[in-house]
Amino acid sequence: MSAVQFVVEGGQRLAGTIRPSGNKNAALPIVAAALITDQPVHLENVPRIRDIETLVELIRTTGASCDWTGPNALRIHARDVSASELDPVMCARIRASILLAAPLLARCADVTLSPPGGDVIGRRRLDTHFHVLQALGANYELGDRFRFWTTKG
Repeated sequence: MSAVQFVVEGGQRLAGTIRPSGNKNAALPIVAAALITDQPVHLENVPRIRDIETLVELIRTTGASCDWTGPNALRIHARDVSASELDPVMCARIRASILLAAPLLARCADVTLSPPGGDVIGRRRLDTHFHVLQALGANYELGDRFRFWTTKG
C-alpha cells in the first residue's frame, strides 16, 4: 500500500490556517487526568465520540461533574470524588477505563475497576499501568476486578 501523496504546482504562494480535529488517543488520558485536581478543568477540541462519551459517563459516577459546554468543549469539576468501585458494565465498554486508575488512586487512595473492554484489535497490554503505579508506591490485586490502593500521606 503506497502513501497518499499531494503534488502542488503553480506559482501561487499558499497561505491560511487550519484547525486539526481532536484526537481520541490524546483526549482520553487528558480527560481522565482532569480528576487529579479539585479545581474546574476546561478542555477544548475534544472529539465527541463513543469512547469519550463513555469515559465522561464513568467520570460522572465518581461524583465529579462533567458537562459538554460546546460542540467539542468539556468542563470537568472533580471537587469531590469517590471511587471504591466503578461500574463494571461501563468499564467493559472501553479500554480507556484503565486510565482512571491513577488519578482516582491519587485522590481516593483506593479504587476498584473491572477489566477494561473495548474493541478486540489484537493484544494490547495493561501490565505497564500496574508496573508504573507500583513503582509510584501503589499496591494492586488482580482478579475478576483490579484493585489499587495506597496509604495516603
